[in-house]
Amino acid sequence: MRKLVLALAATLLAWGVTCGASPALAQDKAPVRVTSDVQYEYLDRWDVQRLNKILSVDTPKFVGIPVNYSAARNAVKLYRVTYSSVVPERGNRPIVATGLIAVPDVADTKFPMVSYQHGTVYGKQEVPSFPEQSPETQLMIAQFAGQGYIVIGADYFGMGASKEPEGYMVKASHQQATYDMLLASRAVLDHMKLASGKLFIGGWSQGGFVTMAFLEKLESAGVKVNAAATASAPVDIFVALNGFLNFPRKIDAAWVNSLFILSSFAFENYYGVPGLARSLFNDAYYDVARKAYLREPFNVGDVPTDLRKLIKPDYFIPQFFAESAYGKLVAQTTAYRWIIKSPVRNYYGEADEAIAVGLGQLAMTYQRAIGNGNPAVEAISTGQTSHRGTYATAVPQWKAWFDGL
Repeated sequence: MRKLVLALAATLLAWGVTCGASPALAQDKAPVRVTSDVQYEYLDRWDVQRLNKILSVDTPKFVGIPVNYSAARNAVKLYRVTYSSVVPERGNRPIVATGLIAVPDVADTKFPMVSYQHGTVYGKQEVPSFPEQSPETQLMIAQFAGQGYIVIGADYFGMGASKEPEGYMVKASHQQATYDMLLASRAVLDHMKLASGKLFIGGWSQGGFVTMAFLEKLESAGVKVNAAATASAPVDIFVALNGFLNFPRKIDAAWVNSLFILSSFAFENYYGVPGLARSLFNDAYYDVARKAYLREPFNVGDVPTDLRKLIKPDYFIPQFFAESAYGKLVAQTTAYRWIIKSPVRNYYGEADEAIAVGLGQLAMTYQRAIGNGNPAVEAISTGQTSHRGTYATAVPQWKAWFDGL
């Protein structure tokens, strides 16, 4: 999962539309009410020069490797969507969430759509609807919206403009946030007199998990998905965390303890299990872990990078972890164990410091173990790429695949 950026990562590093819409809708930054549950506001217009700088300068700097991307052909207009949703784990309690719509600034009125699910971030606003703060979203805007795709992206519950605590890896909430963002986006586009055609979904790291969970939700609802693609997707969180606890690799990132911090507090809040996080962390580090989750000020040097310092010894006993309240919730957090119908490609890196090769291949392995084998899912190596490098290398491959469909 993506590095728990930038403040925490310092320690945990080594996981208005022109066509079809009136000028007022395109340029006015005042919120536009679409329905009682959906509104949108104009953020900015990024021209071709800026989009190509993202592709040629900003992204290589962010990921640390050069990647060849196809150049942007059109400018893009950016909008923040605010929409109503519910928290399934809390009895469908009403919630307000945010997300991004990026619309090509061209004369067409119908576009293919890509829903992008973002990776793990530390800052609440390092998410799609605050694109200036989200390098991963900038890449999707430049590579896809800059070539005629509508790009949407949910901020997830607790992120963006949301006042809630973060619902990190809380599966049903991730599914609800992304599904309702899709519905809200289509309502906004209809208000703009625009339409979306084929639907593609993609995500990196945490967003890879969310993409697969979103696919499960869409397929169960009968919504056609033309293709789904992921990079560095931890489709089974029990597998991922057990690897860090009991079968660590030499290349494992020091920042993977962020995964335990964010998930344990999120599970406590969303599943309603008081004391869950306190049961996991050694007493000396509970307070600083809680501050990290809540995005309160803290000294990043107080967060140990050694899991055995942060986490209580019993959790390194596989049976104890599996039978603990935390472990049982983790074991339910999977996104590959249904009969997948849509074409899926899971890209993985062979030098990824967060996602082991076996985990990157797991969805394909599981599907092909069913009887004579379900060929819908394909795992594809991006070579000796790091966590960020896997994403950067996969995106142009997503684009070529989606274009061909």
